[in-house]
Amino acid sequence: MKGKRLLLGDEAIALGALHAGLSGVYAYPGTPSTEITEYIQGDALARERGVRSRWCTNEKTAMEAALGMSYAGKRALVCMKHVGMNVCADAFVNAGITGVKGGLVVVAADDPSMHSSQNEQDSRFYGKFALIPILEPSDQQECYDMMADAFRLSEEVRLPVLVRMVTRLAHSRAAVEVGEPLPQNGLAPDSERGRWVLLPGNAKRQYAALIAKQPELLQRSVDSSHNVLEHRGSALGVIACGIAYNYVREALPQEVSILKVSQYPLPESLVRELAGASQEILVVEDGQPFAEEQVRGLLGPEYPVSGRLDGRLPRTGELNPDNVAVALGEPAGAVHAPAHSLAPRPPQLCQGCGHRDVYTALNQVLADYPTARVFGDIGCYTLGALPPFRAIDSCVDMGASITMAKGAADAGVHPAVAVIGDSTFTHSGMTSLLDAVNDNAAITVILSDNLTTAMTGGQDSAGTHKFEAICLALGVEREHLHVVVPLPKNMEEITRIIREETEYLGVSVIIPQRECMQTLARKNRQKKAAQ
Repeated sequence: MKGKRLLLGDEAIALGALHAGLSGVYAYPGTPSTEITEYIQGDALARERGVRSRWCTNEKTAMEAALGMSYAGKRALVCMKHVGMNVCADAFVNAGITGVKGGLVVVAADDPSMHSSQNEQDSRFYGKFALIPILEPSDQQECYDMMADAFRLSEEVRLPVLVRMVTRLAHSRAAVEVGEPLPQNGLAPDSERGRWVLLPGNAKRQYAALIAKQPELLQRSVDSSHNVLEHRGSALGVIACGIAYNYVREALPQEVSILKVSQYPLPESLVRELAGASQEILVVEDGQPFAEEQVRGLLGPEYPVSGRLDGRLPRTGELNPDNVAVALGEPAGAVHAPAHSLAPRPPQLCQGCGHRDVYTALNQVLADYPTARVFGDIGCYTLGALPPFRAIDSCVDMGASITMAKGAADAGVHPAVAVIGDSTFTHSGMTSLLDAVNDNAAITVILSDNLTTAMTGGQDSAGTHKFEAICLALGVEREHLHVVVPLPKNMEEITRIIREETEYLGVSVIIPQRECMQTLARKNRQKKAAQ
């Protein structure tokens, strides 16, 4: 087991959790976090130990299941991309109040520059909001090492621990020194009922206990080996958070004093010590100005603090050694020569994809309705917003298509069409459909089913082969529920059904069902290799 391995940051997180005695990982796939769970699913030790690793329906159910495993005394991991934190927030915040028994670690993979996301929110705010410890690795070795620290910290302070990643760390590789795996915790369900039943009387006591823990959490950050103050007697002091520490070390034009921060709450005494030995502070962090705002508040308006808020560093997008070098006073391109501009290549739906036939049919029908609006959702079918289809008018968040179509229909828009994928439907579209059914909204829902969670690599979709039954159970009328096969030869039938259902002033659901070309090709290759 011991030795060096070449690992993605995500894989180092996964292996670190397994070696820390993990009993279950709960997750919904989302770039850049997906590879954490996939690594555990394919790991021999995880299979040998019976580590639970099936995909969950959404991030909220993942968080709640992990909390249940923690209640039973075992160590659990929850993984998601940053916007998944919005979905699990109810359970996540309240888990800080119930506390935990077995170690519970939540990994949030943030996506600065929005490589595959609709925003670039910073998950550290969630950890501060929930009043729990946050760890932020700076490299792949820390990804591995921090998992054991995170589970141990979680059990010592009896709180969940948030580990914050970013895309550049999650999806880059480095050699990682790994150790021997620890044993799993034994089964030991919690008997303190008052901790877990958040009736107001119990919740008030638990919240008071959480507040009382804050000085201890702050002192743990000050004493943490992950927070290191490097004094060099310079006029400029740099606070570098997580992966930004690497950018500072690579871009450094001269020796400056650096406070490396990888554990929160922000270590206030170390910040004051750096400020006392420096004339100004530059805060370098990938994401939003989370630490910078706190440093400004801590040191007061008279002390010069710069970073993303004052424009010394870019306010949006990823940091890199070049823009950090500029912030440190070096000329642009001092670290890496600028790359030659390449012609942009926008993403496209795969050739032969069933979504293509769906949009072709939809555009053909709606060409006769100048006031029609199509509300889209999160998935590879969102590419229908781009040429050549330009078929959808909105894409806001998981599950929004159906309820936005309902609201538009309530306002008088007709036809109001929702396009949603199979995995997104079970993630957060079913309750939206129930709202529409209960109000008999005049909407047409196209539930485009490619039998997988395609956008994130072909993971299992929770509702595969169950969608007709789900829609009927939610109250969709049988005569307004259709399953079609999206192929050019079926275009006449599909366009006829879409046209008829857009004229129906109630809820109708059309399910175009055909397997994703990528997962089908992968299955065929595997089948051929097994022969």
